[in-house]
Amino acid sequence: MRWEHPVQFASQSDVGFRRRNNEDSISVRICKDQESWRDHGHFFLVADGMGGHAVGELASKMASETVPHTFFKNKPGPVAKSLKSAIEVANQAINERGMANREFMRMGTTCSSLCLCAEGAVIGHVGDSRVYRVRENRIDQLTFDHSLQWELIRQGRMRPEEVYLNEPRNVITRSLGPEPVVKVDIEGPYPVMAGDCYILCSDGLTSHLKDEEIGMIAKYLDPRDACRLMINLANLRGGSDNISVVVVRVGELPDGNLSQVKPPEPEPDLELDKGYSDWLWLAGVWGASLMVATGILMWILTKFDKGEFLTFGGMSLLVMLLVRKVFAQRESNQREAYLDTNKTVEWKPYRSERLKFNTDFLQYLTTMESELQRAAMEEEWTIEWSAHNKIYYEAKEELEKKKYLQAFRDFSRAIDILMTGLHSYRKEMVHQARWKKGPPTASQDD
Repeated sequence: MRWEHPVQFASQSDVGFRRRNNEDSISVRICKDQESWRDHGHFFLVADGMGGHAVGELASKMASETVPHTFFKNKPGPVAKSLKSAIEVANQAINERGMANREFMRMGTTCSSLCLCAEGAVIGHVGDSRVYRVRENRIDQLTFDHSLQWELIRQGRMRPEEVYLNEPRNVITRSLGPEPVVKVDIEGPYPVMAGDCYILCSDGLTSHLKDEEIGMIAKYLDPRDACRLMINLANLRGGSDNISVVVVRVGELPDGNLSQVKPPEPEPDLELDKGYSDWLWLAGVWGASLMVATGILMWILTKFDKGEFLTFGGMSLLVMLLVRKVFAQRESNQREAYLDTNKTVEWKPYRSERLKFNTDFLQYLTTMESELQRAAMEEEWTIEWSAHNKIYYEAKEELEKKKYLQAFRDFSRAIDILMTGLHSYRKEMVHQARWKKGPPTASQDD
């Protein structure tokens, strides 16, 4: 990455529909000059506190303040080393605060941070918050969830479908604060390309949105609209936890800087093409087996020359396919070995999902908008109807003309206006329930 690459970003944190306090924290530090960027890089962080109410809030706030402060205070050097040190300092500070106050004991927080610097994209990570990258037609999860579910899968003790069905998803195995020493995952540096989009988020988002949905929203909307739509959808699907999102998009170099660094080598598709390759291998085995069977049959029918050619040719092809399968499996095992050692493999994401604009998702948004609009009218939410109607009718017209991307953007904005009204309505209901019950009726003496 180069200093001249423009960076567009947005961040938002929401309490959700089920919580009273927001225990999440966000930090964004954009370098103002080239020297600062060269020494450290642009910095982004999401922290999800735990321990209940003020305890979780304090832990995440300490992480969001201590990590960037220490990171930018460190002397220039390898960004990965500096970031790891900053997270360890934050862990020690949170642990000491918890030990000093009995009410704060065992308080903790996740911490997922991203640095966009001259070395590339460097990630420091503890917990089950996540860092994603959207590049072209796929979304990659660049961090490993330190959760009971993921640990059981990594150890091979349970299959993914069994884990997700039987084990709680909110049990984490690593966080900042509970212990005086913590192991920090450092990922990267990953090469950065113009057009890359990074998403940092707490599990309040990933509990309600699929990777494909997160990737589609980040890819086709600008960062501000993307943040707002992700949080709105998470709330509409339950809002069971605090929701925090940071979206960062790397732009194209200005015209005067088009002599860009050589584009990075493409990263492997992880498991995306595994099924396709298996089908090709199986087809080859069937073809070779058919050659052998045909050769033997022709041999029996005395056509010796042709039968010999087909038989030995098919057998040779079978041997080649089997050898190729053995080497492919060995390579796959070597790629998976990092899961047992927690070592970072720079070129390999932990999960990947292909992205393609989905008109079904757009139709889902139109339905959601209509339902919100009806509820707003029935319950008399306070809505800026003139602004909403302008965007809404533009979106409908774009949809009729099959301008799907424009319609996607405008329906997301129409939903946001309605959600603003819904939040105000909910606050008013809570206020009335708390303060407008009226005085209790006094009993009269006979």
